[in-house]
Amino acid sequence: MKASNEDSVYIIAEAGVNHNGERDLAFALVDAAAAAGANAVKFQTFDAVRLASKAAPKASYQKQSTDVAESQLAMLKKLELPRAWHVDLQAHARRSGIEFLSTAFDTDSLNFLCEMGLPFFKVPSGELTNGPLLWQFAHTGKPLVLSTGMATISEVEQGLAIVAHAVVSDREPANMDEVWKNWSRPEVRQRLHGHVTLLHCTSQYPTPWAEVNLRAMDTLKAFGLTVGYSDHTEGSLISIAAVARGAKVIEKHFTLDRSMPGPDHKASLEPDELKSMVSQIRALELALGDGCKAPQPSEWDTRKAARQQVVAARDIKSDSIITRDDLTTARSGSGLPPTALWELVGSRSQRAVQAGEIIEQ
Repeated sequence: MKASNEDSVYIIAEAGVNHNGERDLAFALVDAAAAAGANAVKFQTFDAVRLASKAAPKASYQKQSTDVAESQLAMLKKLELPRAWHVDLQAHARRSGIEFLSTAFDTDSLNFLCEMGLPFFKVPSGELTNGPLLWQFAHTGKPLVLSTGMATISEVEQGLAIVAHAVVSDREPANMDEVWKNWSRPEVRQRLHGHVTLLHCTSQYPTPWAEVNLRAMDTLKAFGLTVGYSDHTEGSLISIAAVARGAKVIEKHFTLDRSMPGPDHKASLEPDELKSMVSQIRALELALGDGCKAPQPSEWDTRKAARQQVVAARDIKSDSIITRDDLTTARSGSGLPPTALWELVGSRSQRAVQAGEIIEQ
C-alpha cells in the first residue's frame, strides 16, 4: 500500500457491490474514483452460495433498501462481480492512474485475487473472527488491512494473533493455544509492524454519529500498528475528522447515484462528494504539518510588524536613573524585547531619549 508519500493518507474509494451486477456501471465507478483523486477503487469478490446459506437473514439496513421478501443469498447472487470482469477492471483502473482492489469472502475468491497480483488485501469486518479464512489471508504474505467493525478489543487481538501465526508458520494451527503461544513472542508481534493496518469501523449503514466512536482509534493504536477508519456515515465529515485524529487509511463507500436500488447506496458518497472529500483530506494533510512549533515562513514579516519592543513612556534625561514609569512597550519593528523592560529599571540612561523612542541600551 503506497500513497503519494509515506505521510499521505491512503484513500480507498469503496465501490463494493454498488455496481449492481452491471458491467458498465462497474467501469463507471472506476472512472469516478479516479476522477475524485482516490488512491484505489475497491470491489468485493465472492461466491454468493459459499458466502450465505439459504437461511441466512438480511441485516436490518439491507431490509430497508432491498426487497424484504428476498433472501440474503438471492440479494448477494445479483451483486456478484463476475470473475471475467476483474482483469479488465484492473487494467482500466491502472490506465486511469488508480489501483484496483477487491475483498475476498471465501478461499476460492482469495486464491483468484492472489493470481491478479493485488498490492494488499483488505479483510472485511465480518471475517475478522473467521480464523481459517483470516489465516489464509495472512499466509499469502501480502500486507493486510483489517477492518474491525462489530469487534471487541479481545477479538481484534485474537485476529492479530492468527495473522501473526500465519506470517511465521507454514501450516494452519492445530488449536488456539498454538496461536496464543506464538503471539506471546515479542519478535513475532514485531513482524506485524508495517505489515498490518487496523481500521476502526462501525458496521451500520449509515452509521449514526453517536455510534462512530472515533476515540476507539486511540485504543487500537495500543497495538503499535498503523490505524485508519472505514467510514459508513453519511457525508464526509467523519472521514476528515478521522484523518485529524491520525488515520492513515480512509475507506469510504461511493456510488454514482444514492437513489439506486441496493444495500449500500444510501450510505455512499456521490462522485462530486467523493472528490470534495479527497480534496479536503489533502488540504488537511498540509494543515496538520510536522508538529514542530516554530514560526512559519509566512509569519516572519508579521512577527516583525506585530510584536512590541521597549520604548520610552516619557522623555528620559541622559545619565538619569530609569524608573518603571519611564518605560512602556510599542510596535517598533526593532529594539529590545518586552521582557528586557524589567532589567532596565534602576539602570542609568546612557543618553537622552524622547517619549516613544526605542530604548537600545
